Amino acid sequence: MKARAISVAGFDPSGGAGTLADVRTFNRYGVYGAAVVTALTFQDTRKVYGVSPLHPDDVGRQMEILLSDMDFQAVKTGMLADAEIVGVVADLLKRYGVKNLVVDPVMRSTSGAVLLDDRGTEEMVRRLFPMATLVTPNVPEAEYLTGVEIGNVKDMEEAAGRILRMGPEAVLIKGGHLEGEVVDLLRVRRPDGDRVYRFVDTKLNVDVHGTGCVLASSVAALLSRGCDVITAVSLAVSDMRKALREGVVKVGRGRPVIFRPYGGNFPC
Repeated sequence: MKARAISVAGFDPSGGAGTLADVRTFNRYGVYGAAVVTALTFQDTRKVYGVSPLHPDDVGRQMEILLSDMDFQAVKTGMLADAEIVGVVADLLKRYGVKNLVVDPVMRSTSGAVLLDDRGTEEMVRRLFPMATLVTPNVPEAEYLTGVEIGNVKDMEEAAGRILRMGPEAVLIKGGHLEGEVVDLLRVRRPDGDRVYRFVDTKLNVDVHGTGCVLASSVAALLSRGCDVITAVSLAVSDMRKALREGVVKVGRGRPVIFRPYGGNFPC
């Protein structure tokens, strides 16, 4: 199997987000998925009740063992928990020269739990953004990273430009938090000037757990298969919107999750 991708993220025992959702997403695209756990979370489909970061040495040991054994064509980072873990992850990515890094800058859960503190965020921007093929903040994350108050597409474009100046090749700001139609905005650095792409759709009345994880890992999977970043984002956004219409299931007493099995004919 040629395409392999690795998720470096928190463990969500409900399976709606984090490493379980990432690997499931990789597999959906025909990509072999591996995972490094950065933190244990105590959560269900309703909320995050607590977070227990792993020791940075344990994160590094997981990651180094995998990177020394397998050649990965893409890496997706999610919840990194603290600055020390960010540093370990950055050091290993640099040492092993892993390409196609997708950084989902997870800082807060929807229910308000802190998943990366200010020092960890600063380290993520300093160490990981310059290595990233793509950074995928939602609107609140983009506001926090840039100081731009985002109320419309023009503000999204400005914030994306500021994030590009932090080092990544491209930025996708997910616009689901804004009122009106949904606009996801991709800004890509080019030598002759940035390119901006807008993916527009009607807003659905659905609040789904783990969409940010699934979208970022979809892009990583497509990059690992050889897509360029514009094609990977376009396909991933389209697939996500289809999933929100056709692939949302209620598995607990809280928010639904995305689950799209391969299907097949079974006798039971």
